[in-house]
Amino acid sequence: MAAARTIIVAGAGIGGLTAALSLAAKGFRVIVLEKAERLEEAGAGLQLSPNASRILVDLGLRPRLTPRAVTPEAISIMSARAGGEIARLPLGEAASLRAGAPYWVMHRADLQGALQAQVNDHPDIDLRLGCQFEDVTLHAKGLTVVQRRGDARQQELAAALVGADGIWSAVRNHLFPQVQPQFSGLIAWRGTLDATTLPREYTSPRIQLWMGPDAHLVAYPISAARQINVVAIVPGTWNRPGWSAPGDANELKNAFASHRWPATARMLIGAVDGWRRWALFTLPDIGEWTDGSIALLGDAAHAMLPFAAQGAGMAIEDAAVLAKCLSESPGDNIAGIPATLKRYGRLRRGRVLRVRRAARQQGRIYHLTGPLALARDLAIKAMGPQRMLARQDWIYDWRL
Repeated sequence: MAAARTIIVAGAGIGGLTAALSLAAKGFRVIVLEKAERLEEAGAGLQLSPNASRILVDLGLRPRLTPRAVTPEAISIMSARAGGEIARLPLGEAASLRAGAPYWVMHRADLQGALQAQVNDHPDIDLRLGCQFEDVTLHAKGLTVVQRRGDARQQELAAALVGADGIWSAVRNHLFPQVQPQFSGLIAWRGTLDATTLPREYTSPRIQLWMGPDAHLVAYPISAARQINVVAIVPGTWNRPGWSAPGDANELKNAFASHRWPATARMLIGAVDGWRRWALFTLPDIGEWTDGSIALLGDAAHAMLPFAAQGAGMAIEDAAVLAKCLSESPGDNIAGIPATLKRYGRLRRGRVLRVRRAARQQGRIYHLTGPLALARDLAIKAMGPQRMLARQDWIYDWRL
């Protein structure tokens, strides 16, 4: 296929693989560069609300995802101050039918594995593991991307380069070296446990969100409900980059001490045998997501706090909009690619900034203490489940 129909994607995470499938569905040849020798778990569970899942369904992924995903019946909002549930927001199959797409929770590795299998089956996608982006040069015929595998270097001519290589993006560093990730002062601890180790009332297919003083806790089933994913967010100073450093369980148990957290929340913490942790970094608003024939998507463009459960969702949306914009570029007009990519950035930036703000605000609400926590709990009860859920419509109802 001609270089004018070839797109190179740096990064084979969720955003990069979704971009590859979305672009190939529009008739492009796609080369995906991934520096890892094999795709492995990074993180544990994730939530996919209908705005993201409908894109994956449209790409033909439902048969691969349904056996592993869980459709939660509800989101239980729990308060450490109150000692238990203060609201239950209904989800389940009825909510999925209403939204026209499922609300799924699943293991991140299951999603990445399904995307990789779909990519491997597509004749127009070349996934190159152990091969990393090194440099790019723009010229009249598009751009030339230099990739490296070990000591060997190779050049590839393409119409565009997409940086989907995460918060520590090499592509973004090439474009905007002054933009660096910023530590949020928060640390995410994650662990999984066998669902059979918990009492039955704690393993129902629901998402538990525990709000407490300066911390919060999320738990939900993954891997066809055989495991429970537990994530605790606490403040701290440890800020080493990475997704899976070992963590000392006693440190986390101290953060969820009995005088601040009820026994049910501490039981979840205590049931996890091995904890991993990652420091939560974000990116400042970088303004432009593109430069010439190079574009960023996902965490490379807008890494955000995970408190709206939309990190993966925004990357998936980015991928779909990028492919749509490029498919609407006239013919094989390489000269028009920069304007097309600018249009993609304009279409995405406002929504993503709104989601980022919502995530920051929700994090502050989750961590309230004292009288403010009491006021929060009373406001949630007064609002009621349906109105609380309706507050998410602007996120969940988005369509391409």
